[in-house]
Amino acid sequence: MAKGLYKLPDLKYGYSDLEPHISEEQLRIHHDKHHQAYVTNANSLIEMMDKARKDGTDFDYKASSKALTFNLGGHVLHDYFWWGMTPESNSSKEPVGELAEVIKEEFGGFDRFKKEFSQAAATVEGSGWAALTYCKDTEKLMIMQIEKHNVNLVPDYPIIMDLDAWEHAYYIDYRNEKAKFIEAFWNIVNWEEIDKYFTKMRK
Repeated sequence: MAKGLYKLPDLKYGYSDLEPHISEEQLRIHHDKHHQAYVTNANSLIEMMDKARKDGTDFDYKASSKALTFNLGGHVLHDYFWWGMTPESNSSKEPVGELAEVIKEEFGGFDRFKKEFSQAAATVEGSGWAALTYCKDTEKLMIMQIEKHNVNLVPDYPIIMDLDAWEHAYYIDYRNEKAKFIEAFWNIVNWEEIDKYFTKMRK
């Protein structure tokens, strides 16, 4: 991979390791096709821009900037999505450590947090995401809806975990029953790694 370009990340688990909650077919298509497309598109745009700058030529700045943020957003959000999951046998099923304490303090408990996060994923307009973020100014957790990959993002709010609510994330396994996919997701959250990241990020 050339300097300055992106690459598709390897998964930390096998394609069948998230079953029965996410099938091997669903995961392969989502990771190898959809995520790869965002990486490929972002790299193509960067190469086009680099060439234009070298040649002193113009390009459609508005369209190119929008396309780049869309594809880079897709790449980054999928990175968090893959990283935040683990086989069910490795999942604690509920938050642990410092993150668990903050969720209890701010939401009253995991059940309330789970309800709010699930509703954010279920009700995002069009194709989008639910994300847990953290505001360092107020020291509060925030649940955020992200439309597409790049609309409604709050600047400088680091993402702690996210859930892909695009149809391509679940349609093979769940057809139009997104709620079942969202419920299944909670069985494979990698709370231990998410807590480690959260604790490190707060410091």
